[in-house]
Parts: sequence; structure tokens; C-alpha cells
Amino acid sequence: QQIGGSYVHVNSLMTGYESEHTYSPKPSDLVAVRKARLLFEVGAGLEVWVSSLVKNAGNAGLKVVTTSRGIELIPDQHDAHDDGHASSGNPHMWLDPEAAAIMVQTISDALISADPAHVSEYQIRTQVYLDKLKVTQDFLVERMQRTPHRLIIVHHPAWPYFAKRFNVQVAGTILVQPGGEPSPRHLSSLIATMKRDHVAVVVSEAQLNQKVPQLLARETGARVVMLTTLPGGLPGTETYLDMLRYNVLQLAQALEQT
Repeated sequence: QQIGGSYVHVNSLMTGYESEHTYSPKPSDLVAVRKARLLFEVGAGLEVWVSSLVKNAGNAGLKVVTTSRGIELIPDQHDAHDDGHASSGNPHMWLDPEAAAIMVQTISDALISADPAHVSEYQIRTQVYLDKLKVTQDFLVERMQRTPHRLIIVHHPAWPYFAKRFNVQVAGTILVQPGGEPSPRHLSSLIATMKRDHVAVVVSEAQLNQKVPQLLARETGARVVMLTTLPGGLPGTETYLDMLRYNVLQLAQALEQT
């Protein structure tokens, strides 16, 4: 929408409250894909439900654009996940604004290819957005740099790109395989790590069961902070830039309060 402006009608299949791994398309999604000219996906094994949705829609003119193309993936913790993650790497690259900038350019190129009559408008809007993204990134990197202690435990392995960009260290992950449950042995190991290394913040997400993060907090005195991987997943995260600001500022505040 930022790139296309009035020349595009954008329909987001997910609103931010769902899990990107286990989303089940609705009948209205099928109708939307059947009418669409372009379908943008992250790719890298994230949306395992997209291929069947596209097949069932039967839209011969639809072009599927994989926005993660050209981004160097960080290896996943266990090469492959039971939920269908590709063994090529972790698919949550959009949480790094520099990766997001590559995705923006891929989206822009696809819109220009589909609608070359408005190439200059798309190019101008793309540059305006990329400038905003860079300003936001610079501010947030500097903000996190002022936080002296940056060790965290995360609920599921969505945060390696975010952690790398904002110089945060992930000391452990609760759900090594999304959709599963951590074993008692794994929980004991996490608690030991948190106590030994003074890890005082657990990053969780609203879409996940809060029982284990709360247990870790009780056992170690840590603070649970709720972040979101998708725009719209929490109040105040309606756009991508809103989400970036929210995640970094909430995490920095939580780290400073511990």
C-alpha cells in the first residue's frame, strides 16, 4: 500500500493476530486470491499454506512474488522444523529493517512489472518509504545501543534477524519447534541459563501460550515482555514501522527496568 498508493488495492490475508506458521485460509481468502493479479509471500518455507490456496483459487493470471528472494538467510536452529520450515534457513527476516528494505524493492519491482504505466509513481513512493525505513532503523539501533544488558530468552525462534540488527543476544528459546511443547529437561536448562547469565527478560508473543514464559519469570524473577512478529498483532503496531518501533522500545524499556 505504501508503494502502490491509489493504484493498488491491498488485501492482507492475515491481520496480525494469527500465527504465520499455522494459519488456515478462509473462504474469503480464496475469493481474494481468485481476483488478484499479484500475491506477495515471504517464502523461505514460512507460509506452507500458500501453495494449496493458490492451486484451489485456480487463477491462471496470478503471479506469486516471493519477497525474501535475495536475502541471506540465518540457519535455523534445527535445520528443519516439523511445521514445514525450509531447511535453508529461518524465514523471519522481515524483523530486520535492512532485509525489509530488500523486500520493499522486490514488491516495487513486481508492481512496476504489472503496471508499467505508473512506473515513476511507484519509484517515487518506494524511495520515500525506504528513506522513512532508514531513519526509523537508525533511531532504533541507537536506542538499543544505550541499553547496557541485552541478553534475552525468546518464546519461539522468530528473532535471530531482529537480534542481529539490534545487537541483542538470544540466550535460549522456549519452543525450539513451533507448535510443540518444551520438555521438562529443556525448561530446567533454560532456568539454569537464566540464573547463571542473569537473563532478566523473556520475549513472548500474543499468539502463543503464556504458561511457560510466566513459569520462567516466576522461577528466575525475570520480566516477560510481549512483542509481535506481525503488524497489527498488538495495539500500536498497525504498520510495519509502528511494529518496529514498538518492539525495540518495549524491549529496551524492559531490559532497562531489570
